[in-house]
Amino acid sequence: MADSFYSTGIQVMDHHHHGHGHGHGHGHGHDNERRLLLAVVLTGGFMLVEVFGGLLSGSLALLADAGHMLTDSVSLFMAWGAARLSRRPPDALRTYGYERVQVLAAFVNGLALLLIVAWILYEAIIRLMSPVTVASTTMLVIAVAGLVVNLGVFALLHSGDRGNINMRGALIHVMGDLLGSVAAIVAALVIMATGWMPIDPLLSLLVAALIARSGWQITRQSAHILLEGAPAHIDSHHLEQAIPAALAEVSDVHHVHVWSLTPERSVVTLHATLCEGAEQDSAVLAIKRLLQERFSVDHATIQIEWGEECVDDRACRPVSHHH
Repeated sequence: MADSFYSTGIQVMDHHHHGHGHGHGHGHGHDNERRLLLAVVLTGGFMLVEVFGGLLSGSLALLADAGHMLTDSVSLFMAWGAARLSRRPPDALRTYGYERVQVLAAFVNGLALLLIVAWILYEAIIRLMSPVTVASTTMLVIAVAGLVVNLGVFALLHSGDRGNINMRGALIHVMGDLLGSVAAIVAALVIMATGWMPIDPLLSLLVAALIARSGWQITRQSAHILLEGAPAHIDSHHLEQAIPAALAEVSDVHHVHVWSLTPERSVVTLHATLCEGAEQDSAVLAIKRLLQERFSVDHATIQIEWGEECVDDRACRPVSHHH
C-alpha cells in the first residue's frame, strides 16, 4: 500500500461472528417463519372468500380488494421464503450467508406497496369521476370478516421479531389490509345510511396515503442497506476519533468502512496505526471490544499499521523499516 504506513500485512478478523447471537437468531428465525406461513394461509384463504363475495354481490370493491389481498399473499409468501432461506449457512459463494435475502425481500415488498398505492389512486380517481354502485350489505359483511382476519394476522406478526426488516415489510402489508377493512366498513355504513357512493374512493385515498408513507420508509431503509450504507447509529467520522481517544496504544484510525448485512448486524473494516512498542493482539482485542460495546458492531476486520513512538498529541511519524 503506497499511500499508507508500513503494514504488517496481517488482517485480524473477528472469526467468532458466525456464532455471535445465532442461537438467539435461529430461535427468532423459526418463530418468524411460523408466523409468516400462518399469515400466508389466513390472508390467502380470506382472499378466496372475497372473490366469492365479490362475484355473488357484483361488488367491484370486493373484487378489487381481493386483488389487493392476492398481492399481499404473494408478498407474505415471499417474506416467508426469505426468512427460511436466510437460515442457510455461509458457503463458498455466499461467505456472509443468506441473511440479506430478507433485506432484498423487504425492498421488493416496499416497491409492491408503492405499486398498490398507485393502483388505488388510479381506481379512486376513476370511481370519483363515475361512481360505482356498491352492494353495501354484502360489502359490510365481508369487510367485517376481513377486519377480524386482518386483526388476527396483524397480532400474529406484531408479536414476532419486529426488529427484522423483512417482518416489518410483511407487517406493513397487513396493516394496509387492516386499514382497508376499516375503510370498507365505514364506507359500507355511510352508503347504507346515505347512499353516497364517493365515500368508498375517498376513504381508499386516505388508506393509500398511509400505506405510501410506510412503503416508502421500508423501501428507502432496505435500499440503503443494499447499497452498503452506514447504519444510522454509527457515524464513521466519530468512530475514527473515538478509538484513538479511548485507547492510548492507537494513534490513528483511517480507511474506515461501515455497512450493514441486516439492520441487526453491522460490519466494520478499518486500518489502525499503533504506537511503537504497543502489543498488537491486545490492541486488536481492545479495538474490537470498543466497537462492540460502544457501536454494537459484532464483526470487524482490523488491519494493523505501525508508527514511531507517540508524543502527547499522538502525532506518529511513519516508519519505513521492518520490525
